[in-house]
Amino acid sequence: MYLADRSAPAGAKTAPETAPDGRSVRAPAVASAVLALGTVSLITDVSSEMVTAVLPLYLVAGLGLSPLGFGALDGVYNGVSALVQLTGGHLADRVRNHKLIAGIGYGLSALCKPLLLLAHTLGPVGVVLALERTGKGLRTAPRDALISLSTPAGLQGRAFGVHRAMDTTGALLGPLAAFFILNMAVGGYDAVFGVSACVAVLGVVVLMLFVPSGAGLEPTGGPAAEDPGTVKPDSPEPAAVNLREAVALLRLPRLRALALCAALLGLTTVSDAFLYLLLQDRTGIREQWFPLLPLGTAAVFLLLAVPAGALADRIGRRTVFLAGHALLLAGYGLLLWAPHWPALPYLVLVLHGLFYAATDGVLPAAVGATVPAKLRATGLAVVGTSQALARFGCSLAFGAAWTLWGAGPALTAAAAGLCCCAAVAGFVLRPAAPEAAAEPARHPRGTP
Repeated sequence: MYLADRSAPAGAKTAPETAPDGRSVRAPAVASAVLALGTVSLITDVSSEMVTAVLPLYLVAGLGLSPLGFGALDGVYNGVSALVQLTGGHLADRVRNHKLIAGIGYGLSALCKPLLLLAHTLGPVGVVLALERTGKGLRTAPRDALISLSTPAGLQGRAFGVHRAMDTTGALLGPLAAFFILNMAVGGYDAVFGVSACVAVLGVVVLMLFVPSGAGLEPTGGPAAEDPGTVKPDSPEPAAVNLREAVALLRLPRLRALALCAALLGLTTVSDAFLYLLLQDRTGIREQWFPLLPLGTAAVFLLLAVPAGALADRIGRRTVFLAGHALLLAGYGLLLWAPHWPALPYLVLVLHGLFYAATDGVLPAAVGATVPAKLRATGLAVVGTSQALARFGCSLAFGAAWTLWGAGPALTAAAAGLCCCAAVAGFVLRPAAPEAAAEPARHPRGTP
């Protein structure tokens, strides 16, 4: 019961194909579907991050929203997508068309962007943001399932790393685009929302034209490929997934272990916004530079997402996943106890970016190697929802602790909790016993 073995499962690596002239041709390490989905995510993230970058200022300075109102709206913005993930994952498996459900999610988010031009009070803005996050929740699990089903089990860390790197490129470009539009265009916020809507529509178009539906995809190695419910090249089309089968996923010990560890570690993962506020409080960064802090994390994530994913495929996803949380703990330690070094902000942002590179794509890669193909999106949604809800709970608890105790004691409690939860996760995700791993019929090599 662990994230991954040191080696890929037999048959999971890119197998050589035979060309018409008899030459051996090696399959690409990253499938075209993954690159297409990465392009869609890049474009969509440009659109989303344009709005995210200006939303706090727009709501507080533009609409005069109180801090309490903004806090409630931020909770809606981050919590709704986590709750909808399960619905999106189950629907994608039930209709056996991951592209359709992902397209509905992308389309709903795109539709909400121009609606922000018409919403000028807390109620309508909250409804629009809830619908936008509903779209994100619907698309996340089907999109990750498409990546998983398009990639051999032994290369899924690399594939998710490539996707996350392209996604993060959009996260870098979005705030920069919003910054230039606000400073150059007439209409300010309205111009940002209008351009964001156009970019979001472009992402939906790319999805419709270049991403396969997923209905005909089958896994290429790993335990999911051997599950009785898996789609195989010569097998008849499987029956539609029902709710009972989806619920039965929770009986898989490996999936329960991954969901438990994702939730435990999420409960002690301080949100990005709080970490940047702590960094500003600790180092005295001037307010005009504060919006650039997320770009530091995103730049490191972009550079290292693919190498971290490939490393996880090579040495084991469990090792890389837990190492990522150790790096986050080191960042907490610097914020708490490091002297006033000029380099402190850069070190914390590098560690924060390394944390995301070592965990964000590695976890879904592990889930993809655990769950049967016909239930892949549902399994990804179960783990993703566990993690997202735990992080949402952590944000509420950390905000309350900061208010009651102060920033230092709150972060100390989070760091202590992360140490304990990481120790538990390391135990739960420990490698299987050697004698059990030696039975290939029951425990294929490389199985998470």
